[in-house]
Amino acid sequence: MQIICIYLRFLQKGSDGMKLRSAAALLLALCLAALPGCTVRGEQEEPALSVVTSFYPMYVMALNVTDGIEGVRVDNMAGQQTGCLHDYQLQTKDMKNLEQADVFVVNGAGMESFLDKVVEQLPDLTIVDTSEGLTLLESGTGEEHDHEEDDGHDHGDVNPHIWVSISDCIGQVENLSRGLQQADPANAARYEENTRIYVEKLEALRDRMHEAIDPLPHKDIVTFHEAFPYFAREFNLNIVKVVNREPDSQPSARELAETIRLVEQAGVAAVFAEPQYPESAADIIAAESGATVWTLDPAVTGPDDKDAYLDAMERNMETLVQALS
Repeated sequence: MQIICIYLRFLQKGSDGMKLRSAAALLLALCLAALPGCTVRGEQEEPALSVVTSFYPMYVMALNVTDGIEGVRVDNMAGQQTGCLHDYQLQTKDMKNLEQADVFVVNGAGMESFLDKVVEQLPDLTIVDTSEGLTLLESGTGEEHDHEEDDGHDHGDVNPHIWVSISDCIGQVENLSRGLQQADPANAARYEENTRIYVEKLEALRDRMHEAIDPLPHKDIVTFHEAFPYFAREFNLNIVKVVNREPDSQPSARELAETIRLVEQAGVAAVFAEPQYPESAADIIAAESGATVWTLDPAVTGPDDKDAYLDAMERNMETLVQALS
């Protein structure tokens, strides 16, 4: 309204062509000056439900469960290219984002080492732990550990890479869906329907992968990050060696030599690196042992696409068929 008034006062001073053109230019300039305030109003409107996910696998799950539901916004805290949250440090912008959130979706199982800090500072934030009720594996041993088990025994560090198993991913999706239905009961039926559609896709992919992988003659593999024990459990693969359990570390010369000897003795034909991390150590082992380096993707980075996990697992299936035939 203020812009229009200025414009009308300008016109009252004259109506010749020059002044009209000047008036039009003035109006355009004033509108452009006001444009940011006009155009972002819709973007700044508060969503009915603000969902923040801890990192990429949770983000892809949430995209599917919330697909097409108006008023629900999903943000990925750590970003698409962060990878696993090993030693991730919360930033000021992360806490500000969580302060505005209604729901924080986490992997659980120890992946988010900063979670206690979030709970302490934001005690009213609803946190959905997608690992609830799933049978977890202990890091380094592969032994199963019931998530609900609490017998006072030290079970060691739990392996948090649950989503890499399609069956466990389904369990996480269902946990996520239940959490959102409780937080937003008005859209419960929509969350339930989206979950059903996505779970059907995951189950169909799991069936195809079993058909392709189960008959393969070779099942021994070497990996370079402890991301695949859940995947191996599901598809009956035998991880002979995990060379460096933490992705940011590098194996020592002694560990490389031991791994080369193990690969040669066991007759392992395939060594699997990950697209998120350097292949230098894998290349050395392959060159010395005669094994071939392949790539398996734990789906911790990727595009802003709700089918990204499905696509990554399809590629993993194709890779395994080539590598283990």
